[in-house]
Amino acid sequence: MLVYPSAMDLSSSSLRYLARHLSVHRKRIGSRWRRLTAGRQALLTLAHLRCGDTYAQLAAGFGVGIATVYRYVREAVDILAALAPTLADAVRTAQTKAFVILDGTLLSIDRIAADRPYYSGKYKRHGMNVQVIADPFGRLLWASAALPGAVHDIKAARTHGIIDALTQAGVRTWADKGYQGARGTIRVPYRGRWSRLSAGKRAVNSSHAKIRAVGEQANATLKAWRLLRKLRCSTTRITSIVPAVLALHLAASR
Repeated sequence: MLVYPSAMDLSSSSLRYLARHLSVHRKRIGSRWRRLTAGRQALLTLAHLRCGDTYAQLAAGFGVGIATVYRYVREAVDILAALAPTLADAVRTAQTKAFVILDGTLLSIDRIAADRPYYSGKYKRHGMNVQVIADPFGRLLWASAALPGAVHDIKAARTHGIIDALTQAGVRTWADKGYQGARGTIRVPYRGRWSRLSAGKRAVNSSHAKIRAVGEQANATLKAWRLLRKLRCSTTRITSIVPAVLALHLAASR
């Protein structure tokens, strides 16, 4: 077996944050002995989420069994998912901003052609729809649970209660044409061909495009985690992985 040094583009604050919560969890459940310390378990989990290392690779690198790696990762992900902010928390934060940006992104997954609920006609591939709220600088504030890729952005936003929550809080929100008909405080571009729009409407749409382009940084933040680029786990696990990544990102940005 060959061993070589590697690195992750994460700050040590992410490692300390996860290790601290793992230590608290171990004390709470009365775990007296583990093959790996809380710090090593945190490093193992980050390597899986950020780099996409497989259970077999991690087992060889950390000197534990594959089943142990699975348990460690699952335990850490569940802890992080419970720490992620709720939509209500995100709306309270959004109220302190001049405006926020609402956007949807597709996380690709492995599915066969028969799994139509997961096939996105817009992106022409299978995936899961995740709604994202970002601040005016494109920093991630919140990410929703994942829905099948065939779900349209506006339907996903309504399913999660995002539109009602932002409207009731009076938060001005910029979104793309996928949210046409949302109303409330959601601002979307004018519909129609560019050549047929008036000069005023073209100016508004251009402003929309510049603002929404900043919001793409939040989507990029999610996809920077290798595991979320090409998910090979079950769709039920995505529900916990996305908020786990969100909790790590917010902890590191504080």
